[in-house]
Amino acid sequence: MDSRSHSRSRRRSHCRSHSRSRCRSQGAAGIVAQVALLLCSARGTSGEEVCDSPLVSNLPPASFRSSSQLSASHAPSFAKLNRRDGAGGWSPLTSDGYQWLEVDLGQRTKIAAVATQGRYGSSDWLTSYLLMFSDTGHNWKQHRQEDSIGSFPGNSNADSVVQYKLQQPAVARFLRLLPLHWNPSGRMGLRLEAYGCPHTSHVLGLDGSSGLLYRPSPGTRGSVREVVTLQFKTLRNSGTLLRAEGGGGGLGLGLELERGRLLLLTRGPPSSEPRRVASLGSLLDDQQWHRLAVERRGSQLNVTVDEHAERLRLPAEFAGWEAEQLSVGTVPSRGSQSPDVSKGNFHGCLENLKFNSVNVVELAKNGDLRVAVRGNVTFSCAESVSVAVTFPGPRSFLRLPGATPSSSGGVSVGFQIRTWNKAGLLLTFDLPQQGGVVWLYLSEARLRLQIHKAGRALLELSAGSALNDGQWHSVALTSSRGRLSIGVDGEGGGSAQAAPPYAVAVESHLFFGGCPAEDNEPRCRNPFNVFLGCMRLLSLNHLMVDLMMVQKKQLGIFSHLQIDMCGIIDRCSPSRCEHGGRCTQSWTAFRCNCSASGYSGATCHSSVYEQSCEAYKHNGNTSGHFYIDVDGSGPIRPQLVYCNMTEENTWMEIQHNNTEVTRVRPSPGARQRSLHFDYSTGDEQLSAAIGQSEHCEQELSYRCRKSRLLNTPEGSPFSWWLGGPGPGRVQTYWGGAQPGSRQCACGLRGDCVDPQHYCNCDADRTEWAEDSGLITHKESLPVRSLVLGDVQRPESEAAYRVGPLRCHGDRNFWNAAFFDKETSYLHFPTFHGELSADISFLFKTTASSGVFLENLGIKDFIRIELSSSTRVVFSLDVGDGPLEVRVESSVPLNDDRWHRVRAERNVREASLRLDALPAARRGAPADGHLHLQLNSQLFIGGTASRQKGFRGCIRALQLNGVTLDLEERARITPGVRAGCPGHCGSYGSLCRNRGRCAERANGFLCDCGLSAHTGAFCHTEVSASFKSGTTVSYTFKEPHESGRNSSARPSSVHSDTTLRGEDVSLSFRTNQSPALLLYVSSRHGESLALLINKHDKLEVRYKLDGRRGAEVLRSAARSLADGRLHAVSVRRRADGVSLQIDQHAREDFNLTSDGELNGIKSLVLGRVHGSEDVDPELSRLASLGFTGCLSVVRFNSVSPLKAALLHPHSSPVVITGPLVQSTCGSSASANPRAAEDTHHLSDQSGSVGSGQPLVKSIRTGSALIGGVIAVAIFLIASGLALTARFLYRRRETHGNQEAGGVKREDSGDFTFTSQRDSRSVSTENPKEYFI
Repeated sequence: MDSRSHSRSRRRSHCRSHSRSRCRSQGAAGIVAQVALLLCSARGTSGEEVCDSPLVSNLPPASFRSSSQLSASHAPSFAKLNRRDGAGGWSPLTSDGYQWLEVDLGQRTKIAAVATQGRYGSSDWLTSYLLMFSDTGHNWKQHRQEDSIGSFPGNSNADSVVQYKLQQPAVARFLRLLPLHWNPSGRMGLRLEAYGCPHTSHVLGLDGSSGLLYRPSPGTRGSVREVVTLQFKTLRNSGTLLRAEGGGGGLGLGLELERGRLLLLTRGPPSSEPRRVASLGSLLDDQQWHRLAVERRGSQLNVTVDEHAERLRLPAEFAGWEAEQLSVGTVPSRGSQSPDVSKGNFHGCLENLKFNSVNVVELAKNGDLRVAVRGNVTFSCAESVSVAVTFPGPRSFLRLPGATPSSSGGVSVGFQIRTWNKAGLLLTFDLPQQGGVVWLYLSEARLRLQIHKAGRALLELSAGSALNDGQWHSVALTSSRGRLSIGVDGEGGGSAQAAPPYAVAVESHLFFGGCPAEDNEPRCRNPFNVFLGCMRLLSLNHLMVDLMMVQKKQLGIFSHLQIDMCGIIDRCSPSRCEHGGRCTQSWTAFRCNCSASGYSGATCHSSVYEQSCEAYKHNGNTSGHFYIDVDGSGPIRPQLVYCNMTEENTWMEIQHNNTEVTRVRPSPGARQRSLHFDYSTGDEQLSAAIGQSEHCEQELSYRCRKSRLLNTPEGSPFSWWLGGPGPGRVQTYWGGAQPGSRQCACGLRGDCVDPQHYCNCDADRTEWAEDSGLITHKESLPVRSLVLGDVQRPESEAAYRVGPLRCHGDRNFWNAAFFDKETSYLHFPTFHGELSADISFLFKTTASSGVFLENLGIKDFIRIELSSSTRVVFSLDVGDGPLEVRVESSVPLNDDRWHRVRAERNVREASLRLDALPAARRGAPADGHLHLQLNSQLFIGGTASRQKGFRGCIRALQLNGVTLDLEERARITPGVRAGCPGHCGSYGSLCRNRGRCAERANGFLCDCGLSAHTGAFCHTEVSASFKSGTTVSYTFKEPHESGRNSSARPSSVHSDTTLRGEDVSLSFRTNQSPALLLYVSSRHGESLALLINKHDKLEVRYKLDGRRGAEVLRSAARSLADGRLHAVSVRRRADGVSLQIDQHAREDFNLTSDGELNGIKSLVLGRVHGSEDVDPELSRLASLGFTGCLSVVRFNSVSPLKAALLHPHSSPVVITGPLVQSTCGSSASANPRAAEDTHHLSDQSGSVGSGQPLVKSIRTGSALIGGVIAVAIFLIASGLALTARFLYRRRETHGNQEAGGVKREDSGDFTFTSQRDSRSVSTENPKEYFI
């Protein structure tokens, strides 16, 4: 702890500071100062409690005690601030870690601040200390700041005053200060003052069979708001504290202690069991005062125990409930006036119990008739003295002399322990006459005993379990009359016995908790961990050990103990683990188990998922199901969506329970049909996903016959829908129209079938009509419900479809700013990340250094900077001194490419990630500051001093999941430009298979024009299934023809016709041999052929001279007609040819002629028609055709198969026979188990309500994994067609290819013409990523 802490505490008005300084003067000036203080407080803010009166300066000498004093003039009574009496302050006899100064304030007082000063005129002062409080002078409680910080800053000289304002005022009678460190050139020296005010207390003592019953008058009740506040203290870890009952249905609320935690219970009728609503607090049985506040507003409940607060929602029946009676301590049985002692009543003290500001204890004191007193209730707090001792560290131990042996010659040791640790030495002693050593210890949270001698274990016992749960557990070791036993928690806790053949007794001393240094105490050996925890009620041979005599060093020897207190802390209450992480702890630290939470880090703060489909795409992922976390580390949970990356835009698709075409049938007695749509994600997730997207849309379609839709703009609509956040708002327009227009898409276009109406269906005709289109107004999305009105007439028929919600674009991912000067920066409001802070962004630069981000406090700060061309540094200070986390890169970071930085700070550690490098981490001090306190503006791209600014681009900057709008701020800031172009340098490598990266304003696009592949990254194989009669013939245009075609497509479709070399590649799968794979012919009798011969080997036949026969090149690879996928690559340069098949070694050949393929005429896949163009040696084989799969066929820059499948109408390609686009060339289809490893959203087929689907679509997941299945659908005879109204078929089924192009058959007499789910045409294999 340092100066930043007390600088915060000294923010007081001038009036108070001036008065306080006078209060510290001697003599009568102190009284004057108090009067001035009261006058100043009267001028303070109305309603503000002033609590800063000096508490120590006027106390008599008898109010001061200390562990020792150097002399009579160094007595503790001289330790008053600014006094010079005696030797000018208190100094102990020895300056060591066991000294203390205690002040008795006379009564319980509210203490708000403490000030210290060194001994006057000396070099004696404290530099740090601990502060303890107590009501009785025993059972001290250490005061901690921020629930963790234990030490307070002291002085740097003897005269200056250092004051520390307590974050939460303490209420106590006794104050004790324990010096930790002091001036190394002097001794301990101290003068002190405490500031506070009187504490009003009405105390109630309950003995477990007594209590109060309070029935508030109607004027103090309130069904709108009820508040109960109190303080309580107890040594019992269980018992009913309060019950509030009222209402005719027997409803009630209860507060009960269970294992030292406070449970909130709701109660219903007498026959029902109480239901636990919440569990708050911990270690509430420590005999210290704990604050409790319960506030109810209808069914909303706020409960606070000390610093642990929760907001809860009660069951709906509590909305109008009000408390009619309040039971305190004892609870009457239902229907009885006597206490129900079987439930376990509260045993302890209550203070200032108030119900709606009425002090119930004060009413009971005054005999008010509204309060009934039951049993032995006292209005004081009688406390039993139970002295505990804390073993806080590895050097802690307690040595006690062995007691007088019992009459049986054995030993009996008993004590209680409280700890979070699973292991540690509890007790050890030597047996008489070199008989060995006894160890009593914890291991795996069980009590174990081991007797060891001469290097081997003579005896082992174990008992109990889960002894590290933070509860008090009794431990007993007894040896008597030849029997040895250990026990835990009496009869019900477990025990173990043995009958050793030797006496078990103490030779000389017993060591508790650990051992001294080995060279100082050879008789104590500890092969186990030391014990960290608390002990109390120590007894030897049934005599209690007086631990106060130990503290006075009149009994035994100890080291590094805290006597007369139990310093246990529950680091998991409240839990620092976020997002549902499970907290576990030891004595010194806590850990978070983040498994299955979707978050990572020391406190489960940072999401493991990306925030959008756009981000997944730029990680190189392809289409599939992904979890996205739209607000990163924020409160919104991750959601599973489908990311479609097959189009130019990356689409996020969110399904609901019925995206099928669904027929609406009349319902008897109902005038309307209401249809509700349940989405696969929650409302909060939907709203956030829509909000961050650049564009969203949802198909809304209605097919009708004699079923009107919206009527006319002047009349009431027959149908409407609800859309938008929450339950949605009523919308009276249809897909493709504008909000509020009361129109359909045809009305907007002006082409409805009846010009008198604005929807096709409103014409009310007997022919089938359709109104469909996209809802694109984001405020109206998603579609929640449909209400269809004109469906009850006998002749009415209708069907609807509401497609999935589809969105593209991430407004946050591309939000960027360019800083062109070192002095330029953007500023934003102060970043508030007190307990958890995560910062992520991308940057690119050509500079070697610069500050990305900085935010300052009084002393705290955070900063992220590029300190060199290969190093990023995250530096911060939360009050424990500067801390740096560094990541070094092996490659330069100023390469003008995007690099990602992710920094996180939490109460356990600070971490920094750079790109895909391992994270660097620095742990926080175990008892360090928790809160990061900043107060300046947040500077981006520079600092407040305008030095070391950053030159370059920063993008997608997020702080705790919230994106800062850099572009908006950059537009109004000189020296900073909005946006940052140039993404191909970073993401261009994602474009594969000769795909080219094309820049876009926000992102990039892979241009697959030169690639035989397609897809977002030119990674998807273009494949087709061939039958024996299938032909794909690609015709090369002569140069003069190409020259006239100014609108020719890219070179993947057109190419040169005279070649001195070729690059040919393709993949195939077949069982046919021999088989012709590819044939190229020229206008001069030259040719090139790839074929599988009758021996299942590949042949390449070159005929570069029309007057000579073909040269045959045969590969050594075997068994190529085995039905598996094989890849072939042929490369010729002049007379040199290289051949590569799969992973086999490359084969090189030389041709005898160095010629050209002149005037290339055509390239044929499959069957070759017409013998005049075919080499006579291949004519028979060419006529057989090819049966199998061809994929990613490329001839130089031409991709004939891709042209035939994707551009059949704009390419010089002719298709004959059946050609079916397939996934047969993908690696996934080569692996029959690939589909088994893919997990999809559960199938949600069927219609809403009683509507019947008219078309059953293939579910997207199974359709994509199984490929696009080819089926032939034939129309039955016209007579049968009259009797069958509808044919059910799969909408994603592709028909056979016929001459003239690739035909996908989706026809039918009942089909929507509007857009379908875009996933139905995807050819990628979907994957579900669990990251």
